[in-house]
Amino acid sequence: MDGFRRRDCEQVAEQSREAYNWFRGGSFQKWASPHDDFRPASVTKTQHQVSTMERALLVGVGWKRVPRFPGMPAGEQGRESLSELVELAHSAGAEVAGTVFQLREAADPATLVGRGKLDEIRAEATAHKAPLIIFDSNLSPMQQRNIEAATERRVIDRTQLILDIFARHARSREGQLQVELAQLNYLLPRLTGKGVAMSRLGGKSGGGAAGGGAGRIGVRGPGEKKLETDRRRIRERVRRIETDIDEVRKQRALRREARNAVPLGTIALVGYTNAGKSTLFNALSRAEVLVSSKMFATLDPTIRAIRLPSNRRVLLSDTVGFIRDLPKGLLTAFRATLEEVQEAALILHVSDVSNPRHHELDQEVEKILWELSVVSRPRLRVLNKIDRLNPEEQEAIATGAASAGEGAPILVSALTGEGIEELLRRMDAEMPIDPVLTLSIRLPLAEGRTLAMIHALGRVLHAEIDDSHMRLHAEIPASIAARLRLNNYVLKETFPRSLS
Repeated sequence: MDGFRRRDCEQVAEQSREAYNWFRGGSFQKWASPHDDFRPASVTKTQHQVSTMERALLVGVGWKRVPRFPGMPAGEQGRESLSELVELAHSAGAEVAGTVFQLREAADPATLVGRGKLDEIRAEATAHKAPLIIFDSNLSPMQQRNIEAATERRVIDRTQLILDIFARHARSREGQLQVELAQLNYLLPRLTGKGVAMSRLGGKSGGGAAGGGAGRIGVRGPGEKKLETDRRRIRERVRRIETDIDEVRKQRALRREARNAVPLGTIALVGYTNAGKSTLFNALSRAEVLVSSKMFATLDPTIRAIRLPSNRRVLLSDTVGFIRDLPKGLLTAFRATLEEVQEAALILHVSDVSNPRHHELDQEVEKILWELSVVSRPRLRVLNKIDRLNPEEQEAIATGAASAGEGAPILVSALTGEGIEELLRRMDAEMPIDPVLTLSIRLPLAEGRTLAMIHALGRVLHAEIDDSHMRLHAEIPASIAARLRLNNYVLKETFPRSLS
């Protein structure tokens, strides 16, 4: 009997630990709600593969009076956002059991969707055996509690789902700290409690006097509720994380300062999540960054040095993807990561041209770039995934790009490599740091090291021997020309090269 009791106690303790981890922002597969419909598995001799993914019912809400594009039916934006929520749920490891959509004039303050719709959602969740309900909107703490009470299911919103995905994909210490900070800030206003379990009062007050009453000696007084204790501990943890993130930012700033000692400009890839940024990053840098069709597969920034056609070396940065309705708290928590975008000399805005709604997604990216105060930064539009288009669509997009003139977008396929050379040429032309100079110089043949550096780091257009000297007409980055002190050997006026 003692063995059985010990095993039961260990099982209860393990379940308690898993519940605590879920409450702090754990993954879907860790813990189920006490309202979940648990049924004992039938014992059969045939082995079946059982899915460990948690089944979830997704709920989307559209608004009748929201601004929309001409010709777009009411609620279309909400339906598209719900389709995006399906991809987010798959990225988080959930099994989508079904979807529910409602078109409303305005949000219900208490439940967002109204009591009648909640009954329908509860019936759908029961029919699909879904212990989890995910709302596409951001829920207030009161709405979340009311919906959980009405549906008897665990309820999370879009922000908590994104945080769960971020927690799965964060690998560096910086990313993990930023995810934990965002999770704690999200959790803080949602702490609730009731009854004796949430109270740590020292003793009952009596006689109307503070601290008096029948409590035990030494513990009389107002005491502190467990809810207040939890909030205080979370605030203390938030302060420690913010201090750690500041240290990480200082270290990143030192590394950036060391990179800036050598004039290497930074080019940042930005775009909507799942636009193919990591695949394009690998195609440009020949790196092996994780490529996945799941949303937010890349969270931690990755930087690689690449060489442009002019032989200039620049740094290419792959950053986290953007998404519509990204909470401002997430932007604040990930400011250290997004600093790579803010410090970039050139921004490559990558779009998935195979998505019929890519113009709308580009506008969402523009909103975030505006919040980061980088809308005036030199930028190139890159239309990726043209290999997914049929020939007629490719021709139409190419004609539109050609008519755009100087600021025309570049059509590429990061998967097949089509358009990569043209993209590198445009990056070379638009890069404002370390401009390329065209020099006519006359160097002594004894300066073998300088001649070798010119051939290695520049592009020699013409060379001829003149007695004991070498006459060169070459294109050289300004930083290399200064380092080699080529102004001492210049024959003609130096002027910036116009890349065509």
